[in-house]
Amino acid sequence: MTTASAFDAAASTGPRSAFDAQAPPDAALAADCVHCGFCLPTCPTYLLWGRETDSPRGRIVLIKGGIEGGTAVTDRFARHFDTCLGCMACVTACPSGVQYDKLLAATRPQVERLTTRSRADRLFRRLIFSLFPHPARLRLGTGMLWAYQRLGLRRLVRASGLLNLLPARLRAMEALLPPVSLSSGWTRVPGGVPAAGTPRRRVGLLRGCVQRVFFDDVNRATIRVLAAEGCEVVVPRGQGCCGALMLHAGLDGDAADMARRFIDTFEAEAADIDTLVVNAAGCGSTLKEYGHLLRDDPVYAERARALSDKCKDISELLDELEPRATRHPLPLRVAYHDACHLQHAQGVSQEPRRVLGAIPDLAVCEIPEAGICCGSAGIYNLVEPEAARELGDRKARHIRSTGAEAIVSSNPGCLLQIAERLESSSGHRPPTYHLVELVDASIRGTSLPA
Repeated sequence: MTTASAFDAAASTGPRSAFDAQAPPDAALAADCVHCGFCLPTCPTYLLWGRETDSPRGRIVLIKGGIEGGTAVTDRFARHFDTCLGCMACVTACPSGVQYDKLLAATRPQVERLTTRSRADRLFRRLIFSLFPHPARLRLGTGMLWAYQRLGLRRLVRASGLLNLLPARLRAMEALLPPVSLSSGWTRVPGGVPAAGTPRRRVGLLRGCVQRVFFDDVNRATIRVLAAEGCEVVVPRGQGCCGALMLHAGLDGDAADMARRFIDTFEAEAADIDTLVVNAAGCGSTLKEYGHLLRDDPVYAERARALSDKCKDISELLDELEPRATRHPLPLRVAYHDACHLQHAQGVSQEPRRVLGAIPDLAVCEIPEAGICCGSAGIYNLVEPEAARELGDRKARHIRSTGAEAIVSSNPGCLLQIAERLESSSGHRPPTYHLVELVDASIRGTSLPA
């Protein structure tokens, strides 16, 4: 049966929507899909399994069926949306301008409300959402993680085979642990840094949650680069989670609450900034959607749109600014990986390449299938480890084909996923860097850490 006939059959069986009345998927947006199939070769799960129901147009058929009442929101329905990475490559590829991002964002909360997950699934997700969006809780575990990694415990546990006794999701979490130092997340970032020379922008910096604990070096490099390029940097101390993990997982109520608190903090501590700078792609895509997320909130709707309008990825801002600081040569061959939430969700692709291209002696390699997700996708590589592993191995093969010495991206989750799959498949873990770390090293004239 074709996708169109499947929809017709579903729609004809009943007029009552399977979705509840709380912000259901928009029928007009679903109707924009003409089932042309341009999305199919860009969809990671369709590439893996070749199933229509695990493609963007197939999922839209399910949404249409739910709207018309012919398709119930069952566990089987939920499974097709759980396996979607939310990478939005289909949005980039669609010639009809179908807003699959809006449809997915409306459908996932319905799934969370109308289906019941297994007890194990609920507990694992509760672990993730009670830990990752809370930097203070993450910091408390850094000492134990440092001991596990640096005192030989990790090698012992892996050699003993004990990991094989754990569920696949916990094994994936262990494999993706970032390198931890005893100072991880405990160093204080200044609340403000003056611009070098004549100020030309006043910017606020998103610190992130996992980012500020495990990748604080990226934040510090971001501050140094911004200051060197004439930006006065404000870092609100009271900022919490932006809500990205919750929003992408269908917990829209929690995401909206976090968005409101985030807006309050930036209005109180950084009201006069020109730009809100983000160096984590998933957070950036969420911040740019605040206006849509809080569109029905009479108190926050306009404030959310105003903050979203100020949001830019670090590569966007650096691409806008005429370089002021001298770039020193950085003789290195790197593969640049497009984070999906930057390339597809935000439409930012050429800006990071131009920023890297301004560094003398840096050779930037293009990765085959650059638009296909690496399998990280927020918490996807934790909740869907098998599919994520396949996609990660596919990405690793393409990266190895470039002959690059290091991998560069704009999202820490992508870098962890790619490094782990490269090491697992070849035994070699090449250096990985955030884009801004290369710019920082070039401006300072220093070498990169191995």
